[in-house]
Amino acid sequence: MPYAAGAPVAGAGGGAYPPAAPVHPSSSGPGLPGGGGYPPPGDQASAPPFATAGYPGAPVQAGWPGAVPQPTTRPTRRRWPAVLATLAVVVLAAVAGVQAYQLDRLGDRLADTDRRLAQAQDGDGTRLDGLEKRAEALEKQAGAAFNPEAVASAVLPSVFRVRAGEFTGTAFAVGKPAAGGGTNLFTNFHVVEAVWDGGGRQVFLERTDQRFPATIIKVDKTNDVAQLRTSGKFTGLVTAPAAVKSGQQIVVVGAPLGLEDSVTTGVVSALRAAQGGSGPALQFDAPINPGNSGGPVINGSKEVVGIATAKARDAEGIGLAVPIKVACDGFKIC
Repeated sequence: MPYAAGAPVAGAGGGAYPPAAPVHPSSSGPGLPGGGGYPPPGDQASAPPFATAGYPGAPVQAGWPGAVPQPTTRPTRRRWPAVLATLAVVVLAAVAGVQAYQLDRLGDRLADTDRRLAQAQDGDGTRLDGLEKRAEALEKQAGAAFNPEAVASAVLPSVFRVRAGEFTGTAFAVGKPAAGGGTNLFTNFHVVEAVWDGGGRQVFLERTDQRFPATIIKVDKTNDVAQLRTSGKFTGLVTAPAAVKSGQQIVVVGAPLGLEDSVTTGVVSALRAAQGGSGPALQFDAPINPGNSGGPVINGSKEVVGIATAKARDAEGIGLAVPIKVACDGFKIC
């Protein structure tokens, strides 16, 4: 069945077949220049191959009539600098936050440390006050503790050997300075009795290689006490304000048998009534001998509590002394 070029041909399925490809005439036929509408051979070389609208992606030259323009893809911009800058800001913010948190924690810890330090200092101050009080108490106890060496060292410069004619005994400086700047002393009356009864008034005080004249000022025969005075200046011993008690420790200083600066220790045994109408007598167990008469009996506080007077003839460890209060009340020089 004859058909025209380009006309659709019905197929077996009733559909249309695509147009048949054009038949290129040969060079020897009637399709030479001017025939069939083909461009000259020289122009075919410049025509783009397959420049038909049905092929996607085929390049289209500008200036060709009927060509469809293709969209141009813009070059992708590099965004890495912005991303890195944002990331750096985030990291710096995180670091700053962590540091702020750590500084806040550190401030809390410092405040807590200061608080604990203040509490510790307060506690240390309290403990220090307690320790100071305990130290003071211990010092008082140590001062109150009996120390014969300390007592002897304190009183010996005020104790002398007395020479009254052919007799020797002991005397000690007491109280404040005498009128005119001299020194008052106590001794026993029986030490200076021979001189006094003989009308004399002068005796001598001896210490090591020194000798000082002294005058008998007043005597109390009943209580066996005598007051002496010398122009020399010596430190007077302090007398105890309270009466002694049994058991108190004592030091007796004197010149037994003429041996000056002799020291013995003991305790107060009792306070007894003396015979013959005299005042009470202080009994003690510190050893004494002839020559101790008139010497001071000292307590642990370096205070005079009595004047050594006599010892028992047929027993050891029984010495007697005139209570210092009796002497002070009678002579008013303490």
